[in-house]
Amino acid sequence: MAMVENRGRLGGLGGSLKVDNVQALATAAAADDPKYMLTRDRILNRYIRPETDVDDLVRVVDDDDDPIPVVDLQRLVDPTSSQEEAAKLKSACEDWGFFQLVNHGVSEELMERVKADVEGFFRLPLEAKEECAQLPGGLEGYGQAFVVSEEQKLDWGDMLFLLSQPQSCKAPKFWPTDPPTFRQAETLDKYSLEVRRVAHCVLGFMSRNLGLESDRLIDSFKEFQSFRINYYPPCPYAKNVLGIAPHSDAVGLTILFQVNSVEGLQISRNGRWIPVKPLPGAFVANIGDILEMLTNGKYKSIEHRVIVDPSKERLSIAAFHTASMGSVVGPLPELVDGSKEYYKSLSMEDFTKLVVSSKLDGKGLMDRLKLNP
Repeated sequence: MAMVENRGRLGGLGGSLKVDNVQALATAAAADDPKYMLTRDRILNRYIRPETDVDDLVRVVDDDDDPIPVVDLQRLVDPTSSQEEAAKLKSACEDWGFFQLVNHGVSEELMERVKADVEGFFRLPLEAKEECAQLPGGLEGYGQAFVVSEEQKLDWGDMLFLLSQPQSCKAPKFWPTDPPTFRQAETLDKYSLEVRRVAHCVLGFMSRNLGLESDRLIDSFKEFQSFRINYYPPCPYAKNVLGIAPHSDAVGLTILFQVNSVEGLQISRNGRWIPVKPLPGAFVANIGDILEMLTNGKYKSIEHRVIVDPSKERLSIAAFHTASMGSVVGPLPELVDGSKEYYKSLSMEDFTKLVVSSKLDGKGLMDRLKLNP
């Protein structure tokens, strides 16, 4: 991420080591040429996890047996059904940390435009995509994240990471010029505002469910939003690689758009991995680490991972809503009254440094931020 300027821009806080482009590796692996042997060796050495078998039936179960909650935003804001739907949201936050969000009000037309632009970008030649490449020591742009050593196993995926809100934080050099519509106000910029509206609505009801003023959590996350646009190519070794290693999101609230219908997202629950089956037009929302800290553990972030498909690509857009630079993250005083604090309080800058200097490791970061019993 780059210099912290007026609480907004990220930078100088650390970045990721440069590694092979995964989409290029996948293309070489699928091609019938002599270079494939070298590509195969790279995959075996850096990506294959011998301990990982995503078909392990002991740990992976179909979500029909334990369905992920679905929250209807239209019913949530309707006075005649709000109380009932707010109770569903409360249960989803307390018991799951994940839920699908339907009837959210973001138009299908807008989502299709965003989908077309994202797919168009990842279809470009590598040289064109690398015009948006991350700078050394930075997170913004096209590349990978959380690569902190030459020895760690790598994730089978590439990403485009963009700061979207506030507008003053946007770095145009990382925003693609191709497709030409990518930068237009009526595409990703409009989507950014619409998703932020959804996030603020959900955060308002979360606040009320916690006995707080309705704008309490909104105020904590109202300014800062970023996008992680993910591309997971097919992999011939799909059973032994991961698109993203198990982790929880180091943000406040994530709103995920699963761009195509290829499954891959799985959440950890009761020692099992549960697949998240995309509902048409729905978002997937999940509690992040900072929201867990602010609520003093009343809402908890949930470990999740991404698996890849042997023959199909998968794309997704995660919209992260988090605290601004210059703020302090830790338990809200209103949620500590009469009990103890379970998490440290620290500056958002220090929190971000911890995040970007660590490889993905389940909820290891949160374990380090817990106060001793």
